[in-house]
This record gives sequence, C-alpha cells and structure tokens, in this order.
Amino acid sequence: MAISEHVKYYALSIVTPLLLLTAMTYGAGRLVLAWPTGEAAVSRGMAADRTALWNTLTDYGTSLSDTPYIVALTAIGAIVFRLAYRRWRESAFLVVAVWSQSLVFLTTTVLIDRHRPPVRHLDPAPPTSSFPSGHVSAAVGFYCAVALILSTRVRNRPLQVAIWALGAAVPLIVGFSRLYRGMHFVTDVLWGLLLGVCCVVVAARGILYRHEPRAQRTPATERDTGHPAPAA
Repeated sequence: MAISEHVKYYALSIVTPLLLLTAMTYGAGRLVLAWPTGEAAVSRGMAADRTALWNTLTDYGTSLSDTPYIVALTAIGAIVFRLAYRRWRESAFLVVAVWSQSLVFLTTTVLIDRHRPPVRHLDPAPPTSSFPSGHVSAAVGFYCAVALILSTRVRNRPLQVAIWALGAAVPLIVGFSRLYRGMHFVTDVLWGLLLGVCCVVVAARGILYRHEPRAQRTPATERDTGHPAPAA
C-alpha cells in the first residue's frame, strides 16, 4: 500500500472519528453547563457518608488510573505485546486507544470550564475541567484495550469472561472512586466511560481489525497480520 493510501486510511478510520468525538464531547460539556442537572446533591450525599475505610479504598481505586501509572503501564504493555506476538499491531492499538482518549480529553477540557463538585476534595484538583473524567476514560482506554487483546488470544470461554470482567471492573471502580472523593459529577464519569469506549472501538477498527486487500499483501504484511501472503 502506498504512503498516500496509508495516510488516507488512517485519516478516515482514526483521525476523522476522533475529531467527531472531540466535537461531541465539547457539545455535551456545553449542555451540562447550560442545563441544571441536580448532580451536586449526589456529590453532597456521598461526601456526607464518607468513612475512613472507604477513604482508603477509593484512594487505591483512583490510583489505578493515575496518569503516571497509565503512561508506564501503556509503555510496558506495548513492549510486552510486541515481544509476545512478534508484530506491532497489538502494541499500536494499545497506544492509540490510550492516547486518543487523552488527546480528546485534553482538547475539550481546555474549552469547557466546569467546576469540581461543591464538596471537600480528597485528591488534589488538577487545573483541568471536571468534564469529562480523564481518569475514567484513561481506565477504559487501557484496561479494556488490554482485555480485548488478551481475550482474542485465548480460546477458553471462562477465561475470556474473567478477562473482560476485570477489564470492565477497573473503570467502574475508578469512576466510583472519583465520585466518592468529590472529584467529579456523575455526568463527568458517564461521559468518561463513553469517551474511553469510543476510543477503544475506533482504535480496534482502524488498527487491530484492519484488513488489507489480499492482492496487496507481502511477506512483511503476512508477519504483521498473521495471514499467509499470496504465492508469487
């Protein structure tokens, strides 16, 4: 495939969907700013029921998606998948899934100035908007991307279910922890979940499940896709 065709493919399959997702996230943020949602009452109720035990547990919960950890885990995961599968496809998918949600989050949070919930914050409040939750979208981007890679490589159904149960549970734990600790409103967390899912889907369709015309495959392509190249 020529370089121009590669550029066109990735522009249509990854860049364009992410631009649309950015516009949708911005629009959703403007809506939650314009319409009273009553979410502050939820935040106050959770803050009123805080206990020392749950303060500790949610501290661990939110750390599952702290930026330094996600960056380090993504780098380690990319290296491990490259060595394990002897191709770059899974590694590239993981990196794009994680960093695409980060780019959408950073772009929209600069433009949307939503204050944090009106309760005592148990974590340092970063200078970004409360909408959407970057912790939650990053958790989906990393843990669900890893779950997708691993589940496609195993044949045992109970193991697949276990992998996905863990991959889905971590973002939910992170989301609850961010709510409990007064760092986000409910809509921030919900849109963070949606943002992460969309970025994983976009990266999967554009990279992990990419199909090339058989006539254009070469021996190098065979190593990358796992399918035999056509005979000369």
